Formats: sequence, C-alpha cells, structure tokens
Amino acid sequence: MARKQAIHVGLDLGTHKTSVLVAAMQDDGPHVIGLGTAPSQGLKRGVVVNIDSTVHAIQRAVREAEVMADCEIHSVVVSASGSHLRGFNSHGMVPIKNREVSAADIELVLDAAKAVALPMDRQVLHVLPQEYIIDDQDGIKEPQGMAGVRLEARVHVLTAATAAVQNVMKCCERSGLEVSQVVLAPLASANAVLTDEERDLGVAMIDIGGGTTDLVVYHGGAVRHTAVLGLGGSHLTNDIAAGLRTPPQEAEKLKQRFGSALASSVSNDDMIEVPSVGGRGPRVLARQILAEIIEPRVEEILGLVSKEISRAGVEGLLSSGIVLTGGSASLDGIAGLAERVFHLPVRLGAPSQAGGGLADIVSGPAYATAMGLLLGAGASNIEIAIATSNGSQGVLSKVKHRMGDWLREFF
Repeated sequence: MARKQAIHVGLDLGTHKTSVLVAAMQDDGPHVIGLGTAPSQGLKRGVVVNIDSTVHAIQRAVREAEVMADCEIHSVVVSASGSHLRGFNSHGMVPIKNREVSAADIELVLDAAKAVALPMDRQVLHVLPQEYIIDDQDGIKEPQGMAGVRLEARVHVLTAATAAVQNVMKCCERSGLEVSQVVLAPLASANAVLTDEERDLGVAMIDIGGGTTDLVVYHGGAVRHTAVLGLGGSHLTNDIAAGLRTPPQEAEKLKQRFGSALASSVSNDDMIEVPSVGGRGPRVLARQILAEIIEPRVEEILGLVSKEISRAGVEGLLSSGIVLTGGSASLDGIAGLAERVFHLPVRLGAPSQAGGGLADIVSGPAYATAMGLLLGAGASNIEIAIATSNGSQGVLSKVKHRMGDWLREFF
C-alpha cells in the first residue's frame, strides 16, 4: 500500500498577484503538483484595502490550483507583508529550573524576550532566536540539556498591525480556508533562496515586490535586521506609463518583456512598439528610452535599502553580499546596478528546492515567497505566533502567570 503524502499549500498575497502553490512533501523536498494565480485587485502595498476583491482573487487562485492538483484545499500557510511590519532586537532572562535547561525554560525565556510594551493595535508575529546565553557563556544555539543557573536569549521580534493580520485571516476564512500559519513574506522568501552558508557568513536579502521592498539581514545563522520600504515594482510601472504615455497594463507588459535596469547595456538600435492612450496608434521607440526610465527608480529603491542597512549598522556583517529576489528582480541588468550601489557581490535568488512537473515554472524569483511558505510550513526555523490576544498586555500577563507557576514550583 502506498504511503500517504503530506500536502502543504502556500498562499502568497502579493500586491499585483495572488499565488497558490500545492506541494506533496517528499523526502527530497516539496513536489509542486498544483499552481493557481489571479490578479490582486484588493491589496495596496501588501495590505488588504478591499476584502471582497481579495476574497475573489483568493478563490480564483485556489480553484485553479485545486483543478491542477486534483485535490480540495482547506488549510493554507499565508504570507503577511506591508510597510506596517516592524522588527526589533530584544533580550530576555530567566533562572534555570533544576539547574538544567529544559524545553519549558526555553519557551519561558522567549516569552520574556517578547514581553515588551506594544501599542494596542500591534501584535507579535514572529520571535526569531539569535543566540542563547547560559551564565555569561554566549553563542549557544541549542541550550536544551545544558547545565547552568541563568538562561538568557537574544531574539529578533517581528510585529504587525493587528487589523492588517486580521483582515488577511478574514479574507482566507471568507474564501473557505483555514489559516494554519501566518509567515512574514520576506522570511518565507529567504527560506527559499538563501543557503545556510550565506546565513552564517552574513547576507542581505532584498525582495522587490509589487508594492514594497523587503529587507532581511542574516548573520551567524540568525536574523539581525528587518525592514519594509513602501516602494516596489508598481512604481516602475507608473513611471513607464507616465513617461511613455501608455496605459498602466501595457506599461507592466513592456517592463516585463523589454525592461532593463541598466540603460548602458541596451543597444540604441533596439526598438520596441509602445501602445498609446485614447485610441491613438502605437509608436515605435528605442528600448533604451524605456531603460532610462526604469534605471533611476531602481537605483532609488536600492539606494534607500543601502541607507537602511547603514542606519541599522549591519553593513559590516554582509560577507556573502546581496541576494535579490521578488518579481522585479527579474529585470535585466539589476544585479549589475545593485553591485554599483552596494559595492558588494550580488546574485539573483530563485527557489531551487521544488520537484515535480511544475518545478521549472515555480523556479523564478516571483515565486520565492510562495515556495518559502511551503518549505517553512511547520518548520522550527520560523517560529510562528498568530496573536489573538490584545497585543502586549496578553503577552505580559502570560509571562507573569508562567513566572508565578515557576516560582511556586521552584521554591
């Protein structure tokens, strides 16, 4: 009798496109057996602004994936994105019960690390351990079973606007789906495109999406900094539409087919046909004009990311350089432009772990987030906290209650 395969479903709610990937989890990784996409009409810069339109896009993408995979989808891992996301480093400390670190001690110190005062409209989405410290011995990755008196944890905490997360979950529920996990989109992308060596040596992953550009910095195998900028591929499209006087949908097609982030790499003799507005006939223009519109905006986006890296003081941690991913990372010449901006080695990141007949289709940067959702589903390297309590007060009361139980047991 054949062994039953575990099926995971990733739902990437992007500003321009909603993607659903269905994968059968096998020993050699996920085998993608279903893919569904639909234009996103109800999101702006990664945030839901129209629930009905978002629900329609989700249902359309899910139906397409169900038909292809010949299955019914009931539960999904969904991405969260948008400029409302915030990250910060935190620190927690607890005494070690029985003088040996247990799983309960680790959970307690992580709770203590994330027990910070947050506004009522925000919630903790992820708690990502950086290192543990036992009695002044730092650099510990796996403290369980070690002897000591005091356990400390350094973590990176990611928070989100409660309303934004609830709207994402509401859209999924109205689509007939159960949300098993909510994962920050750039963390999912990093899970799909970064290697363990890059995470250890130090790397900055830049995910250039439709409405936002996300930054995640790794060093020593842990997240050190995160940021979300409110600029993305849609700004390139708007610039093209205005500069070439063409409809936005045609501008998007021109960007994808003929766009280049380095005008100097485009021949003056290379011509393209540009549709006009108002019923006028199409025009023939040099492709270099299109590149001259795209290059300054891409340089601006990358320049803002470079300033964010400098502001956070993590530029000295990037021994492995920069990894670009996301839909806009497919632009010709963008790696060369990024090397000019960052003065670091740059590579394009695309998921390579997928198997199955759809592997070639989903191996592009545009599907990095969706593939990362599949790879991170239930994984221990991404701690999930779908908060349903009232912000930080719920976290603080939980920590106080658990500390009280611990003290009563200990003494």
